[in-house]
Amino acid sequence: MTISLRPALVSDIDTLWALRTEAVRFGCATHYAPEQITVWTASPVPAAYETMLAEGGGIVAMRDEVIVGYAMLDLHKHEVDAVFVDPARAGLGIGKRLLAALEALARERGITRLHLSASLNAVPFYRAAGFIALRDEAYAHPSGISLASVVMEKMLVPS
Repeated sequence: MTISLRPALVSDIDTLWALRTEAVRFGCATHYAPEQITVWTASPVPAAYETMLAEGGGIVAMRDEVIVGYAMLDLHKHEVDAVFVDPARAGLGIGKRLLAALEALARERGITRLHLSASLNAVPFYRAAGFIALRDEAYAHPSGISLASVVMEKMLVPS
């Protein structure tokens, strides 16, 4: 299976959001209540998505012209905003490649430290990529719900 990476485009937003919704429904079901997932996945695309993509902070993974994953970096906050992979293609290393590409993008922009708020199911993924857990938090999701999460960070070594 050949996966290629390319910059995410503003025109990709609807596809990215649909992929994210499916990934949350599938991947988070073991760590969050069904009621939380229902509200979480019903939320609209945040306005910040368009800005992040327009500024070059998004990367998509493609297989045969189909988006199978994406990652987004808020270049101003130095924050990993999203890493999502199509649940049907989980475990193939796509998320690792996307996160590595985000880290390379951050280095190119002179960013030396990344941080994120990881959903509970994603903590092992980020830990394996070298992120360190700083503290547990109740993440105030834009939909109005509170989600248990873990604040994590990683110092980037210049390449």
